[in-house]
Amino acid sequence: MSGFNVAGCCALITGASAGIGREFARQLAGRAGSLILVARRGDRLEELRDELTKKNPTLQVYCRAVDLSQATEVEELCAWLEREKISIDFLINNAGLGDHGSFATAEPLRVNEMMAVNIVALTLLTRALLPAMLQKKRGAILNVSSSAGFLPIKKMAAYAASKAYVTSFSEGIRAEVRRSGITVTALCPGPVATEFSEVAERKPGKRPSPSPGFMHVSVERVARAGLEAIARNQPLVIPGLVMKIAMLLVRLTPMSILRRVS
Repeated sequence: MSGFNVAGCCALITGASAGIGREFARQLAGRAGSLILVARRGDRLEELRDELTKKNPTLQVYCRAVDLSQATEVEELCAWLEREKISIDFLINNAGLGDHGSFATAEPLRVNEMMAVNIVALTLLTRALLPAMLQKKRGAILNVSSSAGFLPIKKMAAYAASKAYVTSFSEGIRAEVRRSGITVTALCPGPVATEFSEVAERKPGKRPSPSPGFMHVSVERVARAGLEAIARNQPLVIPGLVMKIAMLLVRLTPMSILRRVS
């Protein structure tokens, strides 16, 4: 099956106010017919909308301030799409939260919010929008996972486990919809210079320990890799040659050795 052509599509992007999500919007702006930008910070979404429509006057952009950690707000978003008769044919589940530190000292509320955004909201949105795609026999779902999901990571145990879910879920849904005209891809980047790491730190203002520079991939490259994977109908993509090699080695390494390394 060939991949998804984004030309003229109606795309919904979660976590669109910054980082990879914002870059997805920028790269789709010249090709998509309409964009629904979703994030908690409505002011940032409106700034992005102004930027995109200034360069692309025919592009329709809707901004929805939604806290994806609240299931009721996810449901309200889906109800709004139905009321407005907006048919999504490209879902980009990009929003994600992290938490850096030992799990035993994690704030329960923070853990709950991370699981709600990384797992529950992603699953609910996929469930809400997939049936219409199947009916039209056209659509794509790009789930932003992480290379962290391939291995256990101390001090980010819950986050890595949540991304393991995203990757596994993507593969399972992909198997269910094959030959249905739907593309499902998991995007698994390594370190990316965004606000994510700073937000994941528990002490305000504390800068996260930097990863080696050669492992980093820019947000532009990550977004481009995700969109190219959708166009090629790839099940999984890891941006950057270094991370591709590293994750191949990880997947070939026995868990007994990974436990010692992690």
